Amino acid sequence: MSSEILSSPPAGDRPDVVVVVPCYNEAARLDRAAFRDFSLPGRRLRFCFVNDGSRDDTSRVLQSLCAERAGLGWAIDLPVNQGKAEAVRQGLLAAIAAGPAIVGFWDADLATPLSELPRLHAVLEENPRVELVLGSRVRLLGRHIDRSAVRHYLGRVFATGASLTLGLPVYDTQCGAKLLRVTPALGELLARRFLTRWVFDVELLARFERAARGAGPSVEERVYELPLLRWTDVPGSKVRPWDFVRSGLELVRIFRAYRR
Repeated sequence: MSSEILSSPPAGDRPDVVVVVPCYNEAARLDRAAFRDFSLPGRRLRFCFVNDGSRDDTSRVLQSLCAERAGLGWAIDLPVNQGKAEAVRQGLLAAIAAGPAIVGFWDADLATPLSELPRLHAVLEENPRVELVLGSRVRLLGRHIDRSAVRHYLGRVFATGASLTLGLPVYDTQCGAKLLRVTPALGELLARRFLTRWVFDVELLARFERAARGAGPSVEERVYELPLLRWTDVPGSKVRPWDFVRSGLELVRIFRAYRR
């Protein structure tokens, strides 16, 4: 399915960082002020909003938001809902085409506040071997991780399954805050659609793991988990209990495709 670009970076505007924000029926929940007022000190930050075939007024809201501040970013409209995995993939490819050094994706509900973005960015700035930074929801003293007990413990069960599937000691694959260094290999990792719809974050790690086998730094050196200072369980999540079962089935699919 092709995408229709509603707006794009101005000619000659080469951002340093582009963050993809997948949006599905987010017209009522999107915190426009938070996006409009945020900046990354010393870097040209742009947002690439991807409207994933929303049935509400999301398309108009995104166009209006991008027009509120010069240099905020641009929007892409997918006329048919394709799921978060494909929305993120297409957004990342569009982001890479804009020429930044770093791209990423961030959940539209801002469960991870944008104040965490500079911390993730600093990891890539300070560690040239790191290519992917994952925000990680770890309950520690001095952190404010507001997550329901049910989602926390289901998440720990899933995280164990993801770790076993990948053969990596990863703590939290599903936090919706990630940054990636733009390398020649990144475009290749994103060239094909994800096999999975719900746990594409795990599949992205599986692609990193496979690419790292026998070539250059290990995946443990290329991927870094950063415990977040703040995360809030925002009401209105589109995740349902049945999705937990689907996610388990998709882990099996990832194992068969990338690890077996």
